[in-house]
Amino acid sequence: MCLAVPGKVLSLEERDGTLMSVVDFGGVHKDVCLQYIPDAAIGDYVVVHVGFAIQRLDEESALATLAEFEHLGVLNEEFADGFAVAAAQAGVDNPEAPRQRDPEEEP
Repeated sequence: MCLAVPGKVLSLEERDGTLMSVVDFGGVHKDVCLQYIPDAAIGDYVVVHVGFAIQRLDEESALATLAEFEHLGVLNEEFADGFAVAAAQAGVDNPEAPRQRDPEEEP
């Protein structure tokens, strides 16, 4: 699933000529491209789709949407480790997870 998720702009910086930000999605922080909203400011809420901020959103709507996504488990699904989710859905161990050492195994 790929959603547009609201988040709060925490920082602004230019990287290689591209306006970037760290955005807070209810406690999950991700790098986001702000090129479509170049006048975004720290503290603004933006709607992010596939790593790009695509529009502004008022704080009340953003927080209500984040709360509903959290209630539905959407944020965990959207930001979870893709390998872990796929492995769980397939009913197999996550190939990316650290392997537990057998205590009888030599170091």
